[in-house]
Amino acid sequence: MYPLRRNRRLRTNDAVRHLVRETILTPSDFLVPLFVVEGKGIKEEITSMPDYYRLSLDNLEKEVKELWSMGLCAVLLFAKVPDALKDNKGVEALNPDGLMQRAIKTVKNACPEMVVMTDVAMDPYSSYGHDGIVEDGIVLNDETVELLADMSVSHAQAGADFVAPSDMMDGRILSIREALEEVELFHTGIMSYSAKYASAFYGPFRDALDSAPVDLKNVPKDKKTYQMDSANRFEAITETQADIDEGADIVMVKPGLCYLDIVREIRNEVDVPVAVYQVSGEYAMLKAAAEKGWLDHDAVMMEQLIAFKRAGANIIASYFAKDAVKLMG
Repeated sequence: MYPLRRNRRLRTNDAVRHLVRETILTPSDFLVPLFVVEGKGIKEEITSMPDYYRLSLDNLEKEVKELWSMGLCAVLLFAKVPDALKDNKGVEALNPDGLMQRAIKTVKNACPEMVVMTDVAMDPYSSYGHDGIVEDGIVLNDETVELLADMSVSHAQAGADFVAPSDMMDGRILSIREALEEVELFHTGIMSYSAKYASAFYGPFRDALDSAPVDLKNVPKDKKTYQMDSANRFEAITETQADIDEGADIVMVKPGLCYLDIVREIRNEVDVPVAVYQVSGEYAMLKAAAEKGWLDHDAVMMEQLIAFKRAGANIIASYFAKDAVKLMG
Protein backbone atom coordinates (compact mmCIF):
# COMPACT_ATOMS: atom_id res chain seq x y z
CA MET A 1 0.00 0.00 0.00
CA TYR A 2 1.32 3.41 -0.90
CA PRO A 3 1.94 5.80 2.00
CA LEU A 4 -0.69 8.42 2.80
CA ARG A 5 2.12 10.91 3.25
CA ARG A 6 4.43 11.58 0.32
CA ASN A 7 7.13 14.06 1.27
CA ARG A 8 7.96 14.75 -2.35
CA ARG A 9 4.70 16.70 -2.69
CA LEU A 10 6.53 19.58 -0.95
CA ARG A 11 9.35 19.43 -3.52
CA THR A 12 7.22 19.43 -6.68
CA ASN A 13 8.47 22.69 -8.19
CA ASP A 14 10.32 25.89 -7.37
CA ALA A 15 7.21 27.68 -6.15
CA VAL A 16 6.34 24.96 -3.66
CA ARG A 17 9.92 24.60 -2.50
CA HIS A 18 10.17 28.36 -1.88
CA LEU A 19 6.83 28.33 -0.06
CA VAL A 20 7.97 25.77 2.53
CA ARG A 21 11.65 26.71 2.73
CA GLU A 22 12.89 26.75 6.31
CA THR A 23 16.00 28.90 5.90
CA ILE A 24 16.01 32.13 3.91
CA LEU A 25 18.92 34.49 3.27
CA THR A 26 18.40 38.25 3.12
CA PRO A 27 20.84 41.14 2.54
CA SER A 28 20.54 42.11 6.21
CA ASP A 29 22.13 38.78 7.21
CA PHE A 30 25.52 39.89 5.91
CA LEU A 31 28.51 41.71 7.35
CA VAL A 32 30.83 42.86 4.56
CA PRO A 33 34.60 42.80 5.27
CA LEU A 34 36.48 45.68 3.64
CA PHE A 35 40.25 46.23 3.40
CA VAL A 36 41.52 49.81 3.35
CA VAL A 37 44.90 51.21 2.33
CA GLU A 38 46.58 54.59 2.17
CA GLY A 39 46.59 56.52 -1.09
CA LYS A 40 44.06 57.72 -3.61
CA GLY A 41 42.33 56.02 -6.52
CA ILE A 42 43.44 52.58 -5.35
CA LYS A 43 41.38 49.49 -6.05
CA GLU A 44 43.97 46.74 -5.85
CA GLU A 45 42.94 43.12 -6.33
CA ILE A 46 44.22 40.73 -3.67
CA THR A 47 46.10 38.01 -5.57
CA SER A 48 44.94 35.13 -3.40
CA MET A 49 41.37 36.49 -3.20
CA PRO A 50 40.21 36.98 -6.81
CA ASP A 51 37.63 39.74 -7.31
CA TYR A 52 38.30 41.18 -3.86
CA TYR A 53 40.17 44.42 -3.34
CA ARG A 54 42.12 46.73 -1.10
CA LEU A 55 40.54 50.18 -1.32
CA SER A 56 41.82 53.68 -0.72
CA LEU A 57 39.42 55.89 1.21
CA ASP A 58 37.92 57.55 -1.87
CA ASN A 59 37.03 54.14 -3.28
CA LEU A 60 35.86 53.00 0.15
CA GLU A 61 33.31 55.82 0.01
CA LYS A 62 32.04 54.61 -3.36
CA GLU A 63 31.93 51.02 -2.17
CA VAL A 64 29.83 51.64 0.93
CA LYS A 65 27.33 53.69 -1.06
CA GLU A 66 26.95 50.78 -3.47
CA LEU A 67 26.59 48.30 -0.61
CA TRP A 68 23.88 50.40 1.00
CA SER A 69 22.00 50.65 -2.29
CA MET A 70 21.99 46.85 -2.44
CA GLY A 71 20.51 46.50 1.05
CA LEU A 72 23.79 45.57 2.71
CA CYS A 73 23.79 47.51 5.96
CA ALA A 74 26.94 46.52 7.88
CA VAL A 75 30.67 46.55 7.17
CA LEU A 76 33.72 45.23 9.02
CA LEU A 77 36.82 47.36 8.45
CA PHE A 78 40.44 46.18 8.28
CA ALA A 79 43.40 48.53 7.80
CA LYS A 80 46.56 47.58 5.90
CA VAL A 81 49.21 49.59 7.69
CA PRO A 82 52.45 50.59 5.96
CA ASP A 83 55.49 48.66 7.24
CA ALA A 84 57.15 51.88 8.39
CA LEU A 85 54.36 52.37 10.95
CA LYS A 86 54.58 48.88 12.46
CA ASP A 87 56.28 48.13 15.77
CA ASN A 88 55.97 45.79 18.73
CA LYS A 89 53.77 48.15 20.75
CA GLY A 90 50.97 48.98 18.31
CA VAL A 91 51.57 52.71 18.66
CA GLU A 92 49.98 53.56 15.29
CA ALA A 93 46.77 51.78 16.32
CA LEU A 94 46.04 54.66 18.72
CA ASN A 95 46.68 57.46 16.22
CA PRO A 96 43.42 59.47 16.11
CA ASP A 97 44.24 60.32 12.50
CA GLY A 98 45.31 56.76 11.62
CA LEU A 99 44.04 54.86 8.61
CA MET A 100 41.40 52.92 10.55
CA GLN A 101 40.09 56.04 12.27
CA ARG A 102 39.84 57.90 8.95
CA ALA A 103 38.16 54.89 7.34
CA ILE A 104 35.48 54.89 10.03
CA LYS A 105 34.79 58.57 9.43
CA THR A 106 34.75 58.04 5.67
CA VAL A 107 32.04 55.38 5.94
CA LYS A 108 29.97 57.40 8.38
CA ASN A 109 30.22 60.56 6.28
CA ALA A 110 29.26 58.67 3.12
CA CYS A 111 26.49 56.59 4.65
CA PRO A 112 25.59 57.60 8.23
CA GLU A 113 23.20 54.68 8.79
CA MET A 114 25.70 52.01 7.76
CA VAL A 115 26.69 49.86 10.75
CA VAL A 116 30.45 50.13 11.13
CA MET A 117 32.36 47.39 12.91
CA THR A 118 36.13 47.55 13.28
CA ASP A 119 38.85 44.96 13.64
CA VAL A 120 40.49 45.36 17.04
CA ALA A 121 43.75 43.45 16.93
CA MET A 122 47.41 44.25 16.92
CA ASP A 123 48.59 42.09 14.02
CA PRO A 124 48.10 44.75 11.29
CA TYR A 125 50.26 47.09 13.38
CA SER A 126 52.78 44.53 14.62
CA SER A 127 56.26 44.26 13.20
CA TYR A 128 56.05 40.59 14.21
CA GLY A 129 52.62 39.84 12.74
CA HIS A 130 51.13 38.77 16.06
CA ASP A 131 47.90 39.78 17.78
CA GLY A 132 49.82 40.95 20.80
CA ILE A 133 53.02 42.38 22.19
CA VAL A 134 55.87 39.85 21.94
CA GLU A 135 58.55 39.53 24.62
CA ASP A 136 61.08 36.72 24.97
CA GLY A 137 59.16 34.47 22.61
CA ILE A 138 55.84 34.94 24.40
CA VAL A 139 52.77 36.91 23.31
CA LEU A 140 51.95 38.94 26.41
CA ASN A 141 48.32 38.85 27.50
CA ASP A 142 47.66 41.66 29.96
CA GLU A 143 49.85 44.27 28.28
CA THR A 144 48.12 43.48 24.98
CA VAL A 145 44.69 43.78 26.57
CA GLU A 146 45.49 47.32 27.71
CA LEU A 147 46.36 48.26 24.13
CA LEU A 148 43.19 46.63 22.78
CA ALA A 149 41.05 48.60 25.22
CA ASP A 150 42.68 51.87 24.17
CA MET A 151 42.31 50.89 20.49
CA SER A 152 38.62 50.21 21.01
CA VAL A 153 38.08 53.62 22.57
CA SER A 154 39.89 55.25 19.66
CA HIS A 155 37.67 53.45 17.14
CA ALA A 156 34.52 54.32 19.05
CA GLN A 157 35.50 57.96 19.30
CA ALA A 158 36.00 57.99 15.53
CA GLY A 159 32.42 56.77 15.10
CA ALA A 160 32.47 52.95 15.11
CA ASP A 161 29.17 51.36 16.13
CA PHE A 162 30.81 48.09 17.19
CA VAL A 163 34.38 47.13 17.97
CA ALA A 164 35.34 43.57 17.06
CA PRO A 165 38.30 42.21 19.05
CA SER A 166 39.77 39.29 17.10
CA ASP A 167 42.84 38.60 19.21
CA MET A 168 41.71 35.87 21.66
CA MET A 169 43.54 37.38 24.64
CA ASP A 170 42.05 36.42 28.02
CA GLY A 171 39.92 39.08 29.70
CA ARG A 172 39.93 41.56 26.85
CA ILE A 173 36.14 41.94 26.59
CA LEU A 174 35.81 43.11 30.19
CA SER A 175 38.71 45.53 29.80
CA ILE A 176 37.25 46.93 26.57
CA ARG A 177 33.79 47.29 28.09
CA GLU A 178 35.18 49.06 31.15
CA ALA A 179 37.28 51.38 28.99
CA LEU A 180 34.26 52.33 26.86
CA GLU A 181 32.11 52.92 29.92
CA GLU A 182 34.79 55.06 31.53
CA VAL A 183 34.61 57.58 28.69
CA GLU A 184 30.81 57.32 28.50
CA LEU A 185 30.72 55.47 25.19
CA PHE A 186 27.77 53.51 26.50
CA HIS A 187 26.22 52.75 23.13
CA THR A 188 29.27 51.23 21.46
CA GLY A 189 28.77 47.52 20.99
CA ILE A 190 31.28 44.69 21.14
CA MET A 191 31.26 41.83 18.66
CA SER A 192 33.73 39.37 20.09
CA TYR A 193 35.58 36.75 18.09
CA SER A 194 34.75 34.36 20.91
CA ALA A 195 35.57 31.03 19.27
CA LYS A 196 38.41 31.84 16.90
CA TYR A 197 40.39 28.79 15.94
CA ALA A 198 44.06 28.48 14.96
CA SER A 199 43.12 27.63 11.40
CA ALA A 200 45.00 26.95 8.19
CA PHE A 201 42.27 28.84 6.29
CA TYR A 202 43.56 32.35 7.07
CA GLY A 203 46.39 32.54 4.52
CA PRO A 204 44.80 34.82 1.90
CA PHE A 205 43.62 37.24 4.61
CA ARG A 206 47.17 37.56 5.89
CA ASP A 207 48.25 38.29 2.32
CA ALA A 208 45.61 41.01 2.14
CA LEU A 209 46.94 42.78 5.23
CA ASP A 210 50.56 41.57 5.13
CA SER A 211 50.04 40.38 8.70
CA ALA A 212 51.46 36.85 8.85
CA PRO A 213 53.81 36.04 11.75
CA VAL A 214 57.42 36.68 10.81
CA ASP A 215 60.06 33.97 10.94
CA LEU A 216 62.47 35.32 13.55
CA LYS A 217 64.19 33.93 16.60
CA ASN A 218 62.22 34.57 19.81
CA VAL A 219 59.01 35.16 17.84
CA PRO A 220 56.30 32.46 17.98
CA LYS A 221 55.96 30.85 14.54
CA ASP A 222 52.17 30.60 14.79
CA LYS A 223 49.19 31.77 16.85
CA LYS A 224 48.38 28.53 18.63
CA THR A 225 49.11 29.82 22.12
CA TYR A 226 46.10 32.14 21.93
CA GLN A 227 43.82 31.00 19.10
CA MET A 228 41.82 27.85 19.83
CA ASP A 229 42.80 24.26 19.02
CA SER A 230 40.70 23.07 16.08
CA ALA A 231 40.13 19.73 17.83
CA ASN A 232 38.19 21.35 20.70
CA ARG A 233 34.44 21.73 20.90
CA PHE A 234 33.35 22.37 24.47
CA GLU A 235 36.09 24.95 24.98
CA ALA A 236 34.20 27.14 22.52
CA ILE A 237 31.24 27.29 24.89
CA THR A 238 33.51 28.25 27.79
CA GLU A 239 35.17 31.02 25.79
CA THR A 240 31.88 32.34 24.45
CA GLN A 241 30.07 32.38 27.76
CA ALA A 242 33.01 34.19 29.37
CA ASP A 243 32.84 36.89 26.70
CA ILE A 244 29.11 37.35 27.23
CA ASP A 245 29.63 37.60 30.98
CA GLU A 246 32.29 40.26 30.35
CA GLY A 247 29.99 42.36 28.18
CA ALA A 248 30.01 41.11 24.58
CA ASP A 249 26.85 41.99 22.64
CA ILE A 250 27.51 39.64 19.70
CA VAL A 251 29.70 36.54 19.62
CA MET A 252 31.46 35.04 16.61
CA VAL A 253 32.73 31.68 15.41
CA LYS A 254 35.68 31.74 12.99
CA PRO A 255 36.24 30.04 10.52
CA GLY A 256 32.88 28.92 9.18
CA LEU A 257 32.47 25.73 7.16
CA CYS A 258 34.66 23.43 9.25
CA TYR A 259 33.03 24.74 12.44
CA LEU A 260 29.30 24.53 11.74
CA ASP A 261 28.96 22.21 14.73
CA ILE A 262 30.42 24.99 16.90
CA VAL A 263 27.96 27.53 15.49
CA ARG A 264 25.09 25.22 16.43
CA GLU A 265 26.51 24.44 19.87
CA ILE A 266 26.83 28.13 20.68
CA ARG A 267 23.43 29.01 19.20
CA ASN A 268 21.87 26.39 21.47
CA GLU A 269 23.64 27.74 24.55
CA VAL A 270 23.45 31.54 24.38
CA ASP A 271 20.80 34.20 23.94
CA VAL A 272 22.85 36.87 22.14
CA PRO A 273 23.28 37.16 18.35
CA VAL A 274 25.77 34.71 16.87
CA ALA A 275 28.01 35.64 13.93
CA VAL A 276 30.10 33.39 11.74
CA TYR A 277 33.04 34.37 9.52
CA GLN A 278 33.36 32.68 6.15
CA VAL A 279 37.09 33.24 5.95
CA SER A 280 39.49 34.03 3.14
CA GLY A 281 40.61 30.44 2.59
CA GLU A 282 37.02 29.31 2.15
CA TYR A 283 36.49 32.10 -0.37
CA ALA A 284 39.71 31.35 -2.26
CA MET A 285 39.02 27.61 -2.51
CA LEU A 286 35.68 28.13 -4.18
CA LYS A 287 37.08 30.78 -6.52
CA ALA A 288 39.89 28.44 -7.58
CA ALA A 289 37.63 25.44 -8.07
CA ALA A 290 35.15 27.50 -10.07
CA GLU A 291 37.92 28.89 -12.25
CA LYS A 292 38.94 25.32 -13.07
CA GLY A 293 35.35 24.48 -13.93
CA TRP A 294 35.18 21.90 -11.18
CA LEU A 295 32.35 23.56 -9.22
CA ASP A 296 29.37 25.78 -10.03
CA HIS A 297 30.46 28.98 -8.28
CA ASP A 298 27.05 30.48 -7.56
CA ALA A 299 25.33 27.23 -6.58
CA VAL A 300 28.08 26.23 -4.14
CA MET A 301 28.33 29.77 -2.75
CA MET A 302 24.62 29.89 -1.92
CA GLU A 303 24.66 26.38 -0.48
CA GLN A 304 27.48 27.35 1.86
CA LEU A 305 25.79 30.57 2.95
CA ILE A 306 22.52 28.76 3.63
CA ALA A 307 24.48 26.26 5.74
CA PHE A 308 25.76 29.04 8.01
CA LYS A 309 22.29 30.36 8.64
CA ARG A 310 20.77 26.90 9.01
CA ALA A 311 23.42 26.12 11.63
CA GLY A 312 22.17 29.08 13.65
CA ALA A 313 24.16 32.15 12.62
CA ASN A 314 22.33 35.48 12.78
CA ILE A 315 25.16 37.32 11.01
CA ILE A 316 27.41 36.06 8.23
CA ALA A 317 30.69 37.88 7.56
CA SER A 318 31.46 36.94 3.98
CA TYR A 319 33.46 38.11 0.99
CA PHE A 320 30.61 36.72 -1.12
CA ALA A 321 28.03 39.16 0.27
CA LYS A 322 27.67 41.29 -2.88
CA ASP A 323 27.61 38.27 -5.19
CA ALA A 324 24.95 36.61 -3.06
CA VAL A 325 22.71 39.67 -2.91
CA LYS A 326 22.90 40.06 -6.68
CA LEU A 327 21.66 36.49 -7.06
CA MET A 328 18.82 37.13 -4.64
CA GLY A 329 17.52 39.68 -7.12
